[in-house]
Amino acid sequence: MSSPLEELIGALVVIDVVSPYVYLGKLAEHRADFLLLEDVDVHDLRDVGTTREKYVLDSRLHGIRTNRRRVWLSLREVVGISRLDEVVPY
Repeated sequence: MSSPLEELIGALVVIDVVSPYVYLGKLAEHRADFLLLEDVDVHDLRDVGTTREKYVLDSRLHGIRTNRRRVWLSLREVVGISRLDEVVPY
């Protein structure tokens, strides 16, 4: 039986973390303590005058603004993971 993370491999995902950052990209791999994302938008929400939800929805509608080819992200920082295509407009 596959884990929920294995089912997301290859999908475009949104990763919310404890800090004021949000990660959007393709989930390429997961290990015990880390996730590997490819073609990633690492976005500091302090840099814009919008909410996390609005930024993520704009990325779903207009595409991910890639600024990193690969990012290893510690699972200790992760609050939630969802598929980008499951982001619901409000």
